[in-house]
Amino acid sequence: MAVTTATPANVKTGGIGKTGQEWLAGYTFVTPALLVVLVFVFIPMVFAFYISFTDWTGLQPPSEAKSVGLENYQKLLLDDTTTRDDFFLSIKNTVYYVIGVVPTQTILALLLAVIVNQKFLRGRGFFRTAFYFPSITSSIVIGLIFLWLFNRNGLINLLIGWVAQTFGGSYKPVTWLNDLNGVFHNFLGLFGLNIRTIPDWMKTKVLGQTLWQWISGPSVTMLSIMILATWTTIGTMMLIYLAALQDIPGQLYEAASVDGATRWQQFRHITVPLLKPTTYFIVTIGLIGTFQVFDQIYVISTGGPAGTTSTIAWVVYRNAFRDSQAGLGAATAFVLFVIILAFNLLQRRLTGQDKDLS
Repeated sequence: MAVTTATPANVKTGGIGKTGQEWLAGYTFVTPALLVVLVFVFIPMVFAFYISFTDWTGLQPPSEAKSVGLENYQKLLLDDTTTRDDFFLSIKNTVYYVIGVVPTQTILALLLAVIVNQKFLRGRGFFRTAFYFPSITSSIVIGLIFLWLFNRNGLINLLIGWVAQTFGGSYKPVTWLNDLNGVFHNFLGLFGLNIRTIPDWMKTKVLGQTLWQWISGPSVTMLSIMILATWTTIGTMMLIYLAALQDIPGQLYEAASVDGATRWQQFRHITVPLLKPTTYFIVTIGLIGTFQVFDQIYVISTGGPAGTTSTIAWVVYRNAFRDSQAGLGAATAFVLFVIILAFNLLQRRLTGQDKDLS
């Protein structure tokens, strides 16, 4: 009687074993993606980091660029020059932009997702498509549409003027796209506070701007761009929230209803806690996207008026391509990278995600 013995799957039988085949197949599938990342992401990043320590203009061959050490970073952060002042102005504008857009788009996306997730809502598919449509439309096209809407004689001013006249009031058209006044300054002006009435200590200059200018808030023009950015991003974030909402078991809401919980209590104690990882993801991509805002600035304001819509990404473009200082532009980009990383680490600490992920 012949006895046969089974060969373990992971033992080689004259060729590559099963484990080796899986290893080979895995790396075969991963290699194309790794090559793309290597060629189009990693190598350009290393090159950009290198030229951030040179005076390369972007016009001559990189081999002709001279090493300048930390001079580019010193110009941005330390030297008392217009380069440093413009950079810190862009930081102020960008931070106001982030603070205004990220919370707004996150809250609106959650509310829209909850609304279109209701089973009793008729035409849910239409509303989902309508809310998502701006997110897949070209940002350049959206920017041109907003140029028309927020023009001094555009639809927004006409609509506000009509509402004011209907209620017996008057309305002076706002120059939305060419108003450098900060919204906080405009608000404080209602109480008689302006550059002539503020105390002297508010006129102290810090990094090229007075303290009064630092608390100006986003300019009216930047506020218009913030409205545009919020409108074009909430659709994508709504879909992310919607997918997460549909993963929440319905039994939880049924049990809460049996216990007498109201809709608000269910939302507060079930929906919001279970959506915490999704909210963290949405806020993270929101932070990265808003810190890198460029296309709307390029189309609508090109950094004006008076630099009140100049963002860090816009300064990167201006230094590298318009002013032919590619080395300085690369240094600006890496400072932006550090700022984004710092804000994301701060967000993880504040939301407790660093503990959840550990």
